[in-house]
Amino acid sequence: MMKSELVRLFRSFGFAGKGIRHLFISEPNARIHLALTALAGALALLLGFSAIEWAILSLTIGLVLAAEAFNTAIEALTDLLHPEPHPQVAIVKDVAAGAVALSALMAVIVALFLYIPKLLALLH
Repeated sequence: MMKSELVRLFRSFGFAGKGIRHLFISEPNARIHLALTALAGALALLLGFSAIEWAILSLTIGLVLAAEAFNTAIEALTDLLHPEPHPQVAIVKDVAAGAVALSALMAVIVALFLYIPKLLALLH
């Protein structure tokens, strides 16, 4: 890899880091998702998740966080392009927010499949 390609690669990671930082600093819902991620991870550690369970949990968390990031980006772009209220802009924002809600709902369902058997096993 040439030096210029390496510089470009590191730069792109820097931009991604700025975006992730912005997401968690500016979006209260992203911070809630992050707190729930920490809770889910701590509980998974306590319950001794297997590698496949960790993979499923990680993918599920990643989906929710990515949906939140896309929603934030879509909201910022629509606000920039059309700052005044407009029915079509409202639809775009509502659908993006709906995607976050759907991914969070699916995460809860996945969590039930992952955690309930482990918790029931502890009771027996």
